[in-house]
Parts: sequence; C-alpha cells; structure tokens
Amino acid sequence: MNKENIKKVVLAYSGGLDTSIIIPWLKENYNNCEVIAVSGNVGQADELDGLEEKALKTGASKLYVEDLTEQFLTEIVFPCVQADAKYEGYLLGTAFARPAIAKRLVEIAKAEGADAICHGCTGKGNDQVRFELTIKAFAPDMPIIAPWREWDIKSRDEEIDYAEAHNVPLKINRETNYSKDKNIWHLSHEGLDLENPANEPQYNKEGFLEMSVSPESAPDKPTYITLHFEKGVPTAVDGKTMGAVELVETLNKIGGANGIGLLDIVENRLVGMKSRGVYETPGGEILYKAHEILETITLDKETMHYKALVAQKLGELVYNAQWYTPLTEAIVAFVKSTQKNVTGDVKLKLYKGNIMNAGVTSPYSLYDPEIATFDEDEVYDQADSKGFINLYGLPISVKAKLDAKLKK
Repeated sequence: MNKENIKKVVLAYSGGLDTSIIIPWLKENYNNCEVIAVSGNVGQADELDGLEEKALKTGASKLYVEDLTEQFLTEIVFPCVQADAKYEGYLLGTAFARPAIAKRLVEIAKAEGADAICHGCTGKGNDQVRFELTIKAFAPDMPIIAPWREWDIKSRDEEIDYAEAHNVPLKINRETNYSKDKNIWHLSHEGLDLENPANEPQYNKEGFLEMSVSPESAPDKPTYITLHFEKGVPTAVDGKTMGAVELVETLNKIGGANGIGLLDIVENRLVGMKSRGVYETPGGEILYKAHEILETITLDKETMHYKALVAQKLGELVYNAQWYTPLTEAIVAFVKSTQKNVTGDVKLKLYKGNIMNAGVTSPYSLYDPEIATFDEDEVYDQADSKGFINLYGLPISVKAKLDAKLKK
C-alpha cells in the first residue's frame, strides 16, 4: 500500500478506545487524509449517544450511523438459531455482528470513492479476520488499514495515554477498562482480572453486568414465558406477535431479570491462542433453548442427529470469519429445509439462571402418546420387537460365532 495514494479512508467506528484514537492517528500517519467514520448500529443502545459530535471533534469529516439491527437478526442470527450453531458453548454475539457491519462498510466505501477501509481490531483477535474476509468478499482489491499492526502502541494503557495527549474524550478509565463488545444479542467482557482464569467473574459487583443480574440477585419466584415459532423463526412471546428486534429486546429484559445467559469460558481463538471471556446473552440463551425443545417433537431422528453435526460446523464457520462462503450458504439452505415443520409453542420456566422446559406443543408433532405410553395400547405390537432385534443384532451374532470358531 502506497500511503501517498490514500486520500480518503472509511473507518469502522464504534467510539470505543481503539477507534477513538484511530481518527487522529490516521490523519497524522496518512497525509492528513479525510476520515469518514461509519458506525454499524446492531443494537448497542446508549453506546451511540454523542457519537457524531465525538467523531467530528476528533477529526472525522462525517459520521454514518447505519441501523443494521433488523438485518443482523433476521439474516444472520436467526438462521444460526435455527441451526443451533454455537462455538464451544459461545452464542457468537460478536462473530454474528461483524459480517453485517463490514458489508455495509464496503458499500459506503464504494459510494464515497474511498481509497481504503480501516478497522480498530487488534492483531491478536478474531475480529480482524472477520472484518477483512468480509471486505475481501465484496471488495477484494480494497486496501485495508489495521493500525494495531502498524503503530507503536503496545497496550490499552498506552492507548489511553495517546487519547489524553490528543484531547480525545473517553468514557472509560484505567481501573474499569474491560474490553467490551455490545449489541442487541450480547455483551462480552475481557481483560483486567478476567485474564486470569483462576479469578471468579465479579457478577455481583455494581456495574459489571449490564444486560443481566447475577443468579443470586434474581427473583425467588420463577417466571414463565411462552414462545411461538413459525418454521423455526421466533415470532411471538406470550401470545404477542413481535418483529425480530422487539422480540429479542423483550427476551433480553425477561431473561436478564432472571439471571439467564451468563457464560464464562476459555475459548480457542481463530489466531491460535486461548482467551477467557465472560458473556451475557439472556434473550439468545432463551431462544436457543426454546428452539431446541421444539425440534425434539418436530424433527425425525436422522435429521436431528445429522443436523447436530452441521450445527457444530456452522458455528465454527461463523466464529472463523467464513460467513460469506459457499459452504455457509449451503449449510444455511440445508437448515432452512429442515425447519418446514418446526412450528409450535414452547413454555419455559426461568429461575435464577436456569431455563426449564415447562411444556411444548406443535401441530406437526411426531410424538404419538398412544405409541409411547406405558399403559395398554392397540397400535404397537410388542412381539414385533423380537424379529427386529434378531435382524439388528445379526452382525453381532455372526461375529460372535466366528470368534468362538477361531478359538477352537
């Protein structure tokens, strides 16, 4: 990349520590280039407050705030809920958001005639790969600037030093400087005391949790909710039809109040290291559990078991920045084909961080109580099982007879 050719840069801008200092850094190191900040709104709520004023004061020529929340949920999150795609138990909150944001970055960069796209991801993380592979999918020849791979800054403390020296306002301080990522689906916490896996997360410390309460602080009385799905897509809570955004916000509120969706894991990052993260995903945890329960009565055995294999692969693809690839497209299409009868209602009992099945119904249920009953029935002849077992066990019998013959 010839820096002399970089006159206009589109920056993925969150207003957090990294991207806040990148604006003045770009102007210092790329010939006082024009910086167009782009913030993808994926439901981070109050984090967007005051963003335009801050971006312009620190040197950006303009700020786009693009509302991607509905698209993010319906095009990326819900297909993965249908698949039950996870990564080592993680519900992929950050990984889900990056493709939607990066795709919009490319669209704006093309419209603005930008010479490069810039992001604030570190060289140790997964997000650098997620942003850049999406950019390559839609603008393969677009130059990409990643300051963490260029500048001399080595730590978040040094970033704060740079911000203070350049009069960049920050909402954090050195003592509460967790690395966080927030959207409508989740909130992640990394860094500080969490870098040592021996330390218990401070769930009960004021200000640590934002979307949830600790299970100890949750009500002593359980909360019941009923979710309705149409072809695997959640459409209603307690009989009220809702769009994707309202539905997830409603479940976040209910789940968060009951301490649902807390996860503390050491995960295997794409770049090869292990990393400890604490996640809050209250509404997401409820949706995954409810959908899983509904599939127990609406999917046949072979489809359910094979779909579980596909789910693990899709979770890996999403985590590993492979959303815009032929394999992901094919898996999502397969999953959609399995969902034609995944319609019905799931009642859940929420209590102090736990989600319990409280009943499930579907017009497409494969569960036949007359066949499954322990009482007398007229539809299942138990004598049929003798012939089935003889045939099913035939290979075992043949092998046993051979073994006995060879021992003589």
